[in-house]
Amino acid sequence: MALLEVSGLTKQFGGLTAINDLHFSIETGELLSIIGPNGSGKTTLFNLLTGTFRPTSGAIIFNGHDVTRSKPHQAARFGIGRTFQKTTVFKAGTVLDNVVIGQCLHADTGVLKAILRPPSTSRTEQQVTEKARDILSFVGLGDKENTMADSLTEEAQKRLSIAMALAIEPKLLLLDEPTGGVNLEEIDGLMALIEKVRESGVTICLIEHKMRMVMSISERVLVLSYGLKIAEGKPEEVAGNKDVIKAYLGGKYAA
Repeated sequence: MALLEVSGLTKQFGGLTAINDLHFSIETGELLSIIGPNGSGKTTLFNLLTGTFRPTSGAIIFNGHDVTRSKPHQAARFGIGRTFQKTTVFKAGTVLDNVVIGQCLHADTGVLKAILRPPSTSRTEQQVTEKARDILSFVGLGDKENTMADSLTEEAQKRLSIAMALAIEPKLLLLDEPTGGVNLEEIDGLMALIEKVRESGVTICLIEHKMRMVMSISERVLVLSYGLKIAEGKPEEVAGNKDVIKAYLGGKYAA
């Protein structure tokens, strides 16, 4: 059974169809890239998978559970983590604070416990902090835990956003342009981190415009254009697909 199965997924905004009858799946342990021109529906798809948007029709089955109508916190609890195209961190907090906040989804520290502060709460807080430090070390920010998030470079903020997503212990990690805004010298380091995350047992689906990266790390590539799937397959198959070339470069290049 696939980890994620999407069938007939459609999202309409008034008269605009952003996602149109989309069918695809992701296997456990796979790295699938989603590409397409700007406005093709890629981020809308991520918003549907994580409960930010409700689909107009269709179904999303994740790890055997119907999550079609799940809210974002429910999708996270099922094991779907994500980053955003615009790097989103809590800039007023430290690097460590950011990862601790991400872990709160799994910490058993309700309001009553926070007020009464029984011994178990202190133990949980210690465990959460230790886990956060482990995650920061994993993403290469172990020496930055007391640094304010707003003072990090864009590349380091990308690493922090991945750490925050890993804090919920996802089975599937959705990465929305994980190398956007970083310089060419830093891309290889982020690619290596993504591979490291995958090797740790997390299935990955990413949106990316940098074709060198897509072609080098993906097992499969799915191509969207105006909300429609126009191609799907191995990187080398997709790279030579005339419909893909036309969508990106115009009809004369596909002739």
